[in-house]
Amino acid sequence: MSGRLPAALAAAVVLGFLGLFFAWPVAAIIGLGLGGAGPVLAEAATWRLVGFTLGQAAASTAVALLAGMPLAYVLARLAIPGRGLLRVVVTVPFVLPTIVVGMAFRALFGAEAGVSAIVLANAFFNVAVVARTVSGLWGHLDRRAEDAARSLGASRWRAFTSVTLPALLPALGSAAAVVFLFSATSFGVVLVLGGGALRTLETEIYLRTVQLLDLSGAAALSLLQLAAVLAALLVATAARRRRETALRLRAPVDTARRPQGGERIIVGFALLVVAALLTPIATLLVRSVSTRDGWGLDGYRALLGTGEPGTLEVTGLEAALNSLRTAADATWMALLLGLLASFVLVTTRRRFFAEGLDLALMLPLGVSAVTVGFGYLITLGSLPGDLRTSPLLVPFAQALVVTPLVIRTVLPVLRAIDDRLRQAAATLGAGPWRVRREIDVPLVLRTVLAAAGFGFVVALGEFGATSFLARPDAPTLPVAIGRLLGRPGELNSQLAYAACALLMIVTVLGVVLIERLRVRADAVEDF
Repeated sequence: MSGRLPAALAAAVVLGFLGLFFAWPVAAIIGLGLGGAGPVLAEAATWRLVGFTLGQAAASTAVALLAGMPLAYVLARLAIPGRGLLRVVVTVPFVLPTIVVGMAFRALFGAEAGVSAIVLANAFFNVAVVARTVSGLWGHLDRRAEDAARSLGASRWRAFTSVTLPALLPALGSAAAVVFLFSATSFGVVLVLGGGALRTLETEIYLRTVQLLDLSGAAALSLLQLAAVLAALLVATAARRRRETALRLRAPVDTARRPQGGERIIVGFALLVVAALLTPIATLLVRSVSTRDGWGLDGYRALLGTGEPGTLEVTGLEAALNSLRTAADATWMALLLGLLASFVLVTTRRRFFAEGLDLALMLPLGVSAVTVGFGYLITLGSLPGDLRTSPLLVPFAQALVVTPLVIRTVLPVLRAIDDRLRQAAATLGAGPWRVRREIDVPLVLRTVLAAAGFGFVVALGEFGATSFLARPDAPTLPVAIGRLLGRPGELNSQLAYAACALLMIVTVLGVVLIERLRVRADAVEDF
């Protein structure tokens, strides 16, 4: 009983938080949407929105797969100088705030960016998902099977398509589903690059709620988006399970070697992809120091002000400090919830409960952050003290997004610990808590620190739910950037680009820290 009680208490805390800050708001959206779904579903404009949302997500997924595969091959199979740096460069776009990605492509394509810019920006954001998910499985494949096919006369392409590609399908399916999911719910990218003319379900929900006050119509659109998200999430979950099964069946092998023959062409393609990933980032940095009169730091000096009169209620620096505070709060909340959930998933012996809890904990990663933020506005005002005015509301919403990433980082490492170590400690007289402290903690500490760094940079740039919930007198930096973009003026533009550059620099530093702490089961490869 002593071992079951802590697990039961941990499960109660996790499920209580999930119920209050996720299930209840989403259920409220569903209830509100069912009442107004009929007129909205009858509009032709609704289905054009659905078509554009799914179409741009499919196109973004295809581009991300094409760009990510050469990188995956290099990371998994080739020993080249600077492979660690390559991992950093590939990872940075994924953890950049979506509004920063939008601003980078706006600087590259101009204010009149169209569909192609949205597709490329979403692909840019998600190349890391493909590269690191596929390379994670590719690194476990023994290349001797492919070499045997070559020795029997198969061409390099035939050997790849008949031997390697079928083995990679679980990772490819998992990556494609996740990329499609993130592209379909992309908010900051479409809001910045769409210019109001190009809208997805995500941005239309936001505009109907904030500008038109059409809560019923926004809720009905949320239902459509929720259905698409759940379908993609189920596909991703099924593919991830197949990938984890494949990983268990194959021990990791060191098959990296120096490029030979045609592999140099693959390295060349990979370097072209890296150059393409660096181009928007470099363009954003250049734009942040560009003024009408040439080069200058006017935008960075403007961080000490509020932009054009009437734009912001706080300075850019105060918004940055708000971002740091909320991201720190969201990180410790997510670490607490993620570690408790991982403890439950490792210790429970009820498979059905474990699989159900695992899926429930992944849902916040797939459900639109705009939908969750919208649900908070509808539900939490009925609680004592009206939580909608609490400064912790934004960290609560951000913690929902970060917690699944913490679990996906820590859980594989906990499961990989040989249980015989715990049994040996127990036979020597150690109690359950001392066993965890002496065996589990040292082995997962680096992973927990990496999860904290990853969660912090993700929370730092969260924009979807935060745009609903942040008070005008306490905006985060991404929200302040969004407001600056909505107001004309050269000073607002300079300040917005400087704030984006600042967010990007902090994100890059966070990714470098993560890579230094990285272990085999890292955040991006295993979510």
